[in-house]
Amino acid sequence: MTAEIRWFWARLNANYWFYPALFAIIGGALAFLLVWLDRNGFAEFVNDIPWLTPARPEGASNMLTVIAGSMIAVASTVFSITIVAVSYASSTYGPRLLTNFMEDKGNQLSLATFIGTFVYAITVLRTIRSEDESAATAQDAAATALPGFVPQLSLLVAYALMVGSVAVLVFFLNHVPSGIRIANVLEGIGQRLMRGIEKTYPEEGSQDGPSERPEGEPLFANRPGYVQLIEFRELARIGREKDCDIVLTVRTGDFVHTGMELAQLRCEEHDEDLAGKVREQFNLGAARTPEQDPQFLIDELVEIGLRALSPGINDPFTAITALHWLGAATTDLGRRRLEKQLCDEDASECRVHPVPDDFDHYVARGFGAIRSAVATSPIAARVMLDTLGKAALAIGPGPRSDRLAQEAQYLLEQSQAALTGPSLREVQVAHGTMARSLSDAGHG
Repeated sequence: MTAEIRWFWARLNANYWFYPALFAIIGGALAFLLVWLDRNGFAEFVNDIPWLTPARPEGASNMLTVIAGSMIAVASTVFSITIVAVSYASSTYGPRLLTNFMEDKGNQLSLATFIGTFVYAITVLRTIRSEDESAATAQDAAATALPGFVPQLSLLVAYALMVGSVAVLVFFLNHVPSGIRIANVLEGIGQRLMRGIEKTYPEEGSQDGPSERPEGEPLFANRPGYVQLIEFRELARIGREKDCDIVLTVRTGDFVHTGMELAQLRCEEHDEDLAGKVREQFNLGAARTPEQDPQFLIDELVEIGLRALSPGINDPFTAITALHWLGAATTDLGRRRLEKQLCDEDASECRVHPVPDDFDHYVARGFGAIRSAVATSPIAARVMLDTLGKAALAIGPGPRSDRLAQEAQYLLEQSQAALTGPSLREVQVAHGTMARSLSDAGHG
């Protein structure tokens, strides 16, 4: 699969309309199937159930009318509630979170359930025939012993769907306020970040990505946009087939424009089609996404923390939660070999060379980006020092824990410029405590 196909499928699943449209098709197909079973006598067993009273045409019609009307009304309400929640979240926590809420499967599947039930009910409703109506065909007249035609099995399934929809409505009414709670928002981002780190860097270790890479002829982008997805395995296959080294000069999440270098190609023989094939493996779009880009989720945590510490909001406890998740992610990064597994396991030599990843880059992008705002808040500064110390202890002695100790020193220096009096002394004490704990554990 090319990057475009994979990206199309990934974004199709993420679109807010995809599951409602899919459930509408399934609801219509299910209605036609069950009505066919009712018409051809395969559902006669329903009439033999003692405790199940067969529905009459008028009652069945009224029931389906109520179900269809209520489902489309509830669907409209659900959509309105979702839009209000999304607007609140994006304005309070940052516009980057708009994608998170629109991709939320709870919101998508709730709306899809009501839409699917509506389509099912309205499709079955059109097949009901009252006693005073003539049958359309002889086969139709023989489909049931009751006067007129009432698809008993289809009606029973409609009732079950209605009960299920009520349960989904209760779930949705709890899910929306729970979903916009900042603690849950940060947990969702943090857990997704941890999964992304594990997927991107599956091996444990303490090494950064290889710094030595071959050089070749530059390959330039032919249009602007953010690099949303890179098909690494397809690039590896192209490299093996063409006997070429493909040296990437951009990461997923970088912005490129026409004439900007995407990669360098070192090949034994010149291939005119190679450049086009390599470009096809870079999907460019209008915005960054978390696919293949753990840095995007780190930026989301930093953005929420910066907004919380801004003078207009002044919510240090939200920033503290963001710092805790940054600490967890940084600890995980510190215990992994920061080298992407781009080729198949049986590949003897990988011909794709990505931009090297290093621990310093992630620390600077996370704690380094939020440091200036944290330095103005005594409580957030103390928590950040504590988080850095615990992360360093979990990683163990070495250059990576030394980098975290250096970040703690930077925070102390910046706090000295932003704080005075007892607040500054509290931060200095916290820094001294952290430094002693690292020294006692054998850190340099």
